[in-house]
Amino acid sequence: MRFLHTSDWHLGMTYRGGISYEQDQRYVTDMICGIAADEGVDGILIAGDIFDKSISSQEALRMCDGIITHICSDLKIPVYMIAGNHDGAQRLSQYSRLLRGSGLYIAGSLTKDVCVVNTDDADIYLLPWISTDKVKTVFPERSEEVDSMESAYRIVLDEYRRSFTPGRFNILLAHAFIVEAETSISDRAAEVGRATAVGSKVFEGFDYVALGHLHAPQDITDKIRYSGSPMAYAFGKEEKQVKSVTIVDTSDGSHTIVPIPQLHARTTLKGTLDTIMKADYEEDVMKGYVRLEVTDSYVGMETMAVLRERYVNLLEVCGRDPERADATITMTMDEFAGAGNDPGSVFVQYRKDTLSAEPDDHLIRLFEDSVRKYDGRMSTL
Repeated sequence: MRFLHTSDWHLGMTYRGGISYEQDQRYVTDMICGIAADEGVDGILIAGDIFDKSISSQEALRMCDGIITHICSDLKIPVYMIAGNHDGAQRLSQYSRLLRGSGLYIAGSLTKDVCVVNTDDADIYLLPWISTDKVKTVFPERSEEVDSMESAYRIVLDEYRRSFTPGRFNILLAHAFIVEAETSISDRAAEVGRATAVGSKVFEGFDYVALGHLHAPQDITDKIRYSGSPMAYAFGKEEKQVKSVTIVDTSDGSHTIVPIPQLHARTTLKGTLDTIMKADYEEDVMKGYVRLEVTDSYVGMETMAVLRERYVNLLEVCGRDPERADATITMTMDEFAGAGNDPGSVFVQYRKDTLSAEPDDHLIRLFEDSVRKYDGRMSTL
């Protein structure tokens, strides 16, 4: 049998400032459906973070409903799905028993019973996002043994391994942070929670571990792989990552990487204002998502307007601080557009860029008082 492994769709995600990724997400999920059909896979493994928020927008819910319905009903391909840390576990698994009849298998929250789906020659184990508290609740008789995330995983997976049937190909879907893994800028939540990372040895015994959570596609071992997000969600490392899905073959345990082209390439361009204005970049750069680092100038509203005409999907600009030669100011296009109506957000971002720290409540109140006094004086002129 052959399965397509994907994860971290983050449907409903917006860029800082509210720019929607819906068009891009529809593009990459259409690509995934096309690959699944062309490859003739026997199932699709979605290893968590289908949504970006536990309470998803109506647009995100409709998008997911359309994609999954197309896969299960039109393509007749079963889907095996687990909840990640971004998903609303209870909402995701609602009607899960009923949906099994349609070819959709969902594990939203950890239960005492081992969640496994038996297919032709493979057994697919579904392990949603867990916490130490959740494991203590589900396995109260072993709660004293749960002293770390790694011990929590080991307790749960020991139960899974006990249900192995000799001669079967055992696949595990999990949403976890492996200590050996590489992170990206859009994995900030994982970095903050690095204390919850686990070693790859907790997954021993499984023939293939289909992981979600980190956005960089990567092998941890020859049997453990992150498919990565199908779309680049950040600048930096993700600009150079080749986004993809993974095809797993149970006949020999091999897996094949199938690249996913992006609707909008991500590129950071750095140079003087004159260089950035005059440079002739390739079309995919000019029409893609762009972050500009202007090394010699402060970038004001008039300059921003000119840059936006040249770079149609400009998302973020970093320019020199007019007051401090050693500092920079970074803002998104939406923040620039709303700067006149929300000077407080500009002040907060200025502090982040110049001092690498957000202002405390007292400083924000002083700033707001100053703005009100200034507005009051201007109204009397």
